[in-house]
Amino acid sequence: MARAHWRIEELPWDRFDAGRVDPDLVPLIKAAALVEFNADDYTAYLCNVFNDDPEFQEAARGWAVEEVQHGEALGRWAELVDPTFDFRAAVERFRAGYRVPIDLDASVRGSRTGEMIARCMVETGTSSYYAAIGDSTDEPVLKEICRNIAADELRHYKIFYTYAKKYLDREGLNRIQRLKVALSRIGESEDDELAYAYYAANAPADAPYEHKLYNAAYKRRAFGRYRRKHVDRAIAMVFKACGLKPHTRLCSVASRGAWWFIDRQARKLAAQAV
Repeated sequence: MARAHWRIEELPWDRFDAGRVDPDLVPLIKAAALVEFNADDYTAYLCNVFNDDPEFQEAARGWAVEEVQHGEALGRWAELVDPTFDFRAAVERFRAGYRVPIDLDASVRGSRTGEMIARCMVETGTSSYYAAIGDSTDEPVLKEICRNIAADELRHYKIFYTYAKKYLDREGLNRIQRLKVALSRIGESEDDELAYAYYAANAPADAPYEHKLYNAAYKRRAFGRYRRKHVDRAIAMVFKACGLKPHTRLCSVASRGAWWFIDRQARKLAAQAV
C-alpha cells in the first residue's frame, strides 16, 4: 500500500491561529477538500484506461492516496475554522450530484499520451493554485498544508510527464495534437466539478444548484490569489508537457497573456461583488 510523503498528524495544528484566517478563503478550502478527496474515482478510470500497464496502475493508486490525504487535511482545517462544517457530509452531497465516469476502457482524450498530458494539466493547475493560496495566507497551518500539497502536485506532474513520454514514443502525437489536448483540459476548468464542489461545500441545504452562480463565486475568490510568478511557472509546465521549450520568447508571450486574462477576470469579478 502506497504511503503519502507527509502525515496529517504531523502538521503544526498547535500553531493554528484563528486571528489570521481570511474569511474569504474558507469557502475555497472547503470546495478544494471535496475535489481532492474524490481522487479514487479518477484512479478507477485511469486503471481501466491503462488496464494492461500494472506499473502505471500502481503509480495511479499511489497518486490517489496522496490526493485523498490532501482532501482530509483541508477538510480538517475547514472544520477547525468553521465547527458547523461537516466535511464527510459535504463529500456525500458532492458525490450525490457530481460523478466521474469510471466505467470507460479508453481515454476520453483519444490516446494514452493525451490522457497523460491532460493529467499534467491538472497537476499544473493544482500545483500553482496551492502555491498561490499558500502565499496569500498568513495562517500557519494552512500555509504548511498548501506547501505540502503544492510539492506533491509538482511531483505528480513529473510522474504523469514520465508516462506521457513513454506513450508518446508509441503513439507519436505531434506538438499541435498535444497542445489541443492541453487547451481542451484547461478549458474544462469551467465545467461542473469546481462549481459543484463549491456549492456542495458552502450552499444551504435547500439551495438549488446554479452553475453560473457558483462558478463565479469560486472564481471571484480564487483568481485574486494568483500572482505573476504563479502564472509564469504554470505556463512553463504547460509548454514542457506539450513538447514546447519553456523559458523562451513564445513562453513569455503566453505567460503575459495568461496573466492578463487572470488579472482582468479577478478585477472584473471583484467589481461585480461590490
